[in-house]
Amino acid sequence: MTAPVILALTAGEPAGIGPELCVQLAGEERTAGIVVVASPELLAQRAAQLGLTVELLPWQPGDTPATAAGRLSVLAVAGLASARAGQLDPANSGYVLETLTVAARGCLDGTFDGMVTAPVHKGVINEAGIPFSGHTEFLQELCGVERVVMMLATAELRVALVTTHLPLKDVSAAITPERLSQVTRILNNDLRRFFGIANPRILVAGLNPHAGEGGHLGREEIEVIEPALQQLRREGIQLTGPLPADTLFTPHWLDQADAVLAMYHDQGLPVLKFQGFGRAVNITLGLPIVRTSVDHGTALDLAGSGKADAGSLHTAITVGEQMARCLRDSKKEAQS
Repeated sequence: MTAPVILALTAGEPAGIGPELCVQLAGEERTAGIVVVASPELLAQRAAQLGLTVELLPWQPGDTPATAAGRLSVLAVAGLASARAGQLDPANSGYVLETLTVAARGCLDGTFDGMVTAPVHKGVINEAGIPFSGHTEFLQELCGVERVVMMLATAELRVALVTTHLPLKDVSAAITPERLSQVTRILNNDLRRFFGIANPRILVAGLNPHAGEGGHLGREEIEVIEPALQQLRREGIQLTGPLPADTLFTPHWLDQADAVLAMYHDQGLPVLKFQGFGRAVNITLGLPIVRTSVDHGTALDLAGSGKADAGSLHTAITVGEQMARCLRDSKKEAQS
C-alpha cells in the first residue's frame, strides 16, 4: 500500500487570510496528510471568529496527520506577538519566517514530502528590519541552491519565468545566455522529476514585440536567446522559439506544449491569471524539495470576514501532493 503524502502547510501572515484558509480545510476530508505549521492559538482564534468548529491536534514527527473532516494536525511554532485580523504587526515577522524554516527543514530531512505556503506580507517583514524579498528567495538560500525558477500553473497551462521581480528597464540585461540556459535546464528537469513528463515540450517567448522582427525591433533574440536555445537543443531539450508572445498563447501553439517559458513577469503571468485566477498554483522549481503556494496575496481587507476563497489553496495542495508522489516514484526508479 502506498504511504500517504504528508505536506507541511505554513499559515502565512497572521493578519491575512492564510490562517482562516487553513482552518477552512478542516471542513472536509483530505487525501493528503496536512500538517499546519503555525501558532495553535492563532488558528483557534480565527476559527472562533469565523464560527468554525475545528479540533486542533498537536502533531510531532512520526504521528499520522489527521485527514478526517473537523480535525486538523498542527505543528506548533512559538513567537506570535499579536493576531488581529487585518492589522499588520512587524513583531510577528520572526514567527512568520520560523514557520517557513520549520517546514522547509522538515522537507529536507524527510519529515514532510513537501510544503505548501499561504501568503506572507513582504513589506511588514522588511519593516521589522529583516531583509526579505519573498518565499522563493528565502527557500533558495535555506536549501543552498544557486538558481530557482518561478512557475505558475493551472490544469491547462504552465508558465515559467526567466526573470521575476525586476523593473522592466532591467529585464534585457538580466537575460544572459547563462541565466537562460540555467532556467531552461531546471524547467526541463523538474517537468520530468515533479510531473512525470518524459520528454517535455517547451515554448519559449521572445523578449521583443514580434520576437524582434528579424532584428528590427531588438537584437536580443538574435544575439542571446536563439544561440542559447540552439545549444540546449543539442543537449536534447525540446524547445520551440523564440516566438512572439502575442501569438504564442494560442491553441495552435499551446496544444503541442507542456510549458511556456516567458522572459519576464508581466509577459506570461497576466495570461495565466486571466485564464485561471483563483485556481492557479505558484510552484518553485530548482529546489531539492516540493514547494507550492497560492496565487494571491494576504488580502488584509478580507481577513476575518469568512469571504476568502480557498480555491487556490486547494489547488496548491492537490498539485503539491501530485508532485510529491512523482518525486517518490523518480527516486524509486533511480534506486532500482
